[in-house]
This record gives sequence, C-alpha cells and structure tokens, in this order.
Amino acid sequence: MNSKYFEDTDTLLITLLVNAPVTTEEVDENTYLDFDDDGNLCSITIEHAQDKMGVPDVHFERIVRTPKKSFSVC
Repeated sequence: MNSKYFEDTDTLLITLLVNAPVTTEEVDENTYLDFDDDGNLCSITIEHAQDKMGVPDVHFERIVRTPKKSFSVC
C-alpha cells in the first residue's frame, strides 16, 4: 500500500495494488475507486482531502498479528 498527497490539488491517492485500473466508480463527487480487470480494488482517490480527512495529518498504525497459543489437554 502506498499513499501520496498532492498538495497543489489537495488530492490523496491511496494505491492498494500495482495492477492497472480499468474501471472507476464514483462514490461521491470527491471520492473515486479504481478496479482492475478482475474486479480488485486498486486505488482510492480523495479530492479535497484536507477538508474530508484532515490531510496531511493522516496516520496509520500497523498491528502485527501474534500467533495463537495452543493448549494441550491432559
């Protein structure tokens, strides 16, 4: 996943897959979803990102999955 913020146009582009998008669906007048040939979501474009999402103050937290412990019954 890669995120780019274009300050000159106040646009946030979130790339989920490197596949080439072939279709775009408009969620609302400022949000667009791009899909590849197989229907996978490739990217999300958000215009007026500062107003909509508080960009550039967007943060994310990576949560690492811990393996489940197995229990033995005696």
